[in-house]
Amino acid sequence: MNRLKRLSCQLIMVSAILLLPFSSLQTVHAAQGDSQIDAVLVLDVSNSMSTSDPGKIGNEAMKMFIDMLPTQGDRVGIVAYTDEIQREKALLEIQSAADKDKLKGFIDQLNRGAYTDVSVGVKEAVQILEDGADQDHEPMIILLADGNNDFNKASGRTQAQSDADMDKALKEANDKGVPIYTIGLNANGKLNESALAKLSEITGGKSFATDSADDLPRILSEIFASHLELNVVPVDSLTANGSYQDVKISVPNSNVLEANISIMSSKPVEAKLVDPSGNAIPIPSNGVLLSSSKSYSLLKLLKPSEGDWKLQIKGVNRDKIDINLIFNYDLSLAMDPLAKATYSKGDKVTINSYLVSGGKKLEDTSQYSNMSAVLLVKDLDTGKTEEIPMENAGDHFAGSYKIPEKHDYEIIVKAKEKSFFRETDAVKISAKAGTTGQTPKPEADKEEKPFPVVPVVIGVIGLAALLAAAYFILRVLKQANRGFVGQLVIEIRDENTGDKTSPQYKKLTAFKGKLQLHQLLQLAPELKETDKVIFKPGSNDRIVLQNGSSCTIEKSGRAVDATRALEMKSGDRITVSLKQIDKTIFIEYLV
Repeated sequence: MNRLKRLSCQLIMVSAILLLPFSSLQTVHAAQGDSQIDAVLVLDVSNSMSTSDPGKIGNEAMKMFIDMLPTQGDRVGIVAYTDEIQREKALLEIQSAADKDKLKGFIDQLNRGAYTDVSVGVKEAVQILEDGADQDHEPMIILLADGNNDFNKASGRTQAQSDADMDKALKEANDKGVPIYTIGLNANGKLNESALAKLSEITGGKSFATDSADDLPRILSEIFASHLELNVVPVDSLTANGSYQDVKISVPNSNVLEANISIMSSKPVEAKLVDPSGNAIPIPSNGVLLSSSKSYSLLKLLKPSEGDWKLQIKGVNRDKIDINLIFNYDLSLAMDPLAKATYSKGDKVTINSYLVSGGKKLEDTSQYSNMSAVLLVKDLDTGKTEEIPMENAGDHFAGSYKIPEKHDYEIIVKAKEKSFFRETDAVKISAKAGTTGQTPKPEADKEEKPFPVVPVVIGVIGLAALLAAAYFILRVLKQANRGFVGQLVIEIRDENTGDKTSPQYKKLTAFKGKLQLHQLLQLAPELKETDKVIFKPGSNDRIVLQNGSSCTIEKSGRAVDATRALEMKSGDRITVSLKQIDKTIFIEYLV
């Protein structure tokens, strides 16, 4: 799956994170963010984390990641696991600061438990994305763990079983283009680094390890940048002297839409902000949002003017302060259509590429001044990739490629400057005459061949019986493969506490024939009694519910007998009261 091929048109955001010391000021310029992300944060909450992450910095890092996200559009889910799922939150779309607070509040409520099985957490995260991911969003998983398993002997669970579940989950993630980023927590020196690195390597993510959980904010910044195809550029650092010190934040042009500034320090830090015109900007204000946690504070500066901003930092004397920046641009990279899709060996392919802003070719040619571009040509027959420099023509990039062999090729243009890069979508061409990419001959040019005549004698009765059997089989197959339409909106209420989960939107179009309610609930063990609550496709865009469980089904406040069939049309709502645990499931069908 391509990683965020366009850039975000979201507001510029400046984030100030007050945490532990690092060695450099880094600038990250976002390459592509128009496509939002669906991220599942997975945390090991077993007792072993008491020594791997004694300060629960992992929890704080998850909250920091949430705060780094834009103000709207992205979706985040959370999985907390031991050797079973302790708590989870389905993908929640961030539409306001309240949504971020809800996610962070959920993280604050996570408690630790006995035993560990990493495959349980990864499998659940993959399932959450499988059930609820938006096809227009870029999926990702971030796993924070020490990588070690500790099975409950009474359960009979074995390492082989765990490995099998993990392999299956990794295959599904890789097939769906879901990168897994792993953060190995090694405060006690017992990190299983190779196990975590394997997860990232297989799925195209990145693996990080630290012997101090204090590094997590920096690592999360790198993960954020890596997934969005950003470059992290070292700039500078400072040592506090007890007074305000100036740090220049340059907004290079009007194409910048979003930036993060993280200020990390082991001691409290005060910050002031001055715009390019010399005006002091209050924190918070209409242009500056503020959020905080026990370990950090985060500022969001909205729509900054082009020019040099001044960030004034006051820290405790001799304390080292590290600052990170992330800038998002309203830019993507496009390629002119090629002259043709098929070539011959020795032909020259001419390629022109240019920057796009707001759906139009970029008019501000100054953006090109510090950029360079290359052609990335992959030979699909050998797997080898060539990199050919392109010419910067001032308002576009120009290049060419001479076809060396009768092979198939994939062409991508990559343009970059010191702090960010862009890539075009891949274009495939073929130099295999008469095969891939060739235009089929018109039907009139094809050689006419006589239709083979085979004498067949079938009795009238035999034919009728054959047709009847075929009709019956087709009806059965049609029913078994009949597809669903619409989606189910599912919420679960804990009757002991009154807490209700956020709505989970389960698209039904991927299912055929029938499905269990338990499947839609991600096969959660505590909800297993719902495996006999079955949905089947109905006529006229309706669905049919059949209840073979002990659960009570209610519609419009009244219990209904759904042992045979209960038809639901768009807008209908039902409740499913469980018997084995004190929970009620609320379901709405929408088309």
